[in-house]
Amino acid sequence: MATEKAENCSGIPQTDFVEAVDEFMKKPENESAESVLRRFDELHSKYKFMEYNLNTKKARLKSQIPDIRTSLDIVKHLQSKKDSEDPLESRFLLSDHLFAKAKIPPTDKVCLWLGANVMLEYTLDDADDLLEKNLGAAIKTLAQVEDDLCFLRDQMTTLEVNMARVYNWDVKRRQAEKAVKS
Repeated sequence: MATEKAENCSGIPQTDFVEAVDEFMKKPENESAESVLRRFDELHSKYKFMEYNLNTKKARLKSQIPDIRTSLDIVKHLQSKKDSEDPLESRFLLSDHLFAKAKIPPTDKVCLWLGANVMLEYTLDDADDLLEKNLGAAIKTLAQVEDDLCFLRDQMTTLEVNMARVYNWDVKRRQAEKAVKS
């Protein structure tokens, strides 16, 4: 039976493998091979759309995780230097290929970009906690997206095999009808 009855935890419908095409095609909801193939093709299009969205999300997360790690490393470095008397020397990017030097006095506060042109000031400990939490969430989400992509690929393969089996069944049926009429 090839229905969308079950779902994984992200809501991706599961496609069951069609074992016996003859029995499957005798079901009342399966009027003709063309209607079944049309249904399968619609589901395949949905799977392709889901795959595109998941790949986009995966790419975004893969670029975010290194940024979060870099920010976390900087906060940890600032924490290690906050009790020091010497200012921290740094170079920062002003624009493409243009850097500036800065001497940063020891501090216990840092500003973080949160997105959508929003920056907030945090204590170093709060910033560390927030970045650790964000990193953990991003890694967990990336793992879930990769699991969803694997599940989705399995469903697409099963669906493509079902489509081929129904199509081949229909070709054989038509050949048999043609032979009977001749």
